[in-house]
Amino acid sequence: MTDLFQLFAVAAVVMGLSQTVAKERIFAPLREKLGGKETFFGYLVSCPYCVSHYMAFILVPLTGTYPIRVVVGGLVGSVLSWFFSSILLTVIAAFYRVIFWFVDESQGLVRRRQRTEEEEIATKRLVRKKVAQELPAEQRVEPLPPETH
Repeated sequence: MTDLFQLFAVAAVVMGLSQTVAKERIFAPLREKLGGKETFFGYLVSCPYCVSHYMAFILVPLTGTYPIRVVVGGLVGSVLSWFFSSILLTVIAAFYRVIFWFVDESQGLVRRRQRTEEEEIATKRLVRKKVAQELPAEQRVEPLPPETH
């Protein structure tokens, strides 16, 4: 049986390449030229799951990653081993994609939370400044510097 590290490493490569082709800006001209998600061929390069099949079909023989061997011999057995191994890599890559989506989404939530906090602080400063400008000069108080610990 194929080394587990190689299996999961090649699946990670499949996931990364398929994500790059289907979603990243560098391949946007190709997706647009093929019609984006509106046409059959455009959809085939706009869907990360679809692209991962093509990547796996190419990478299995290039890397020799054949975790599934069939008992049928000859050309039929070789083709079936290639096909089933490619499908297995695609499934593992799909799980990777879900895991990375959660990681990316959680990072996005952290960034949005930071932006919201920064906006709240900026808004409070503006309100304080506006209130200070509206107060008569004798009521204005200089803000105290922050305390150091």
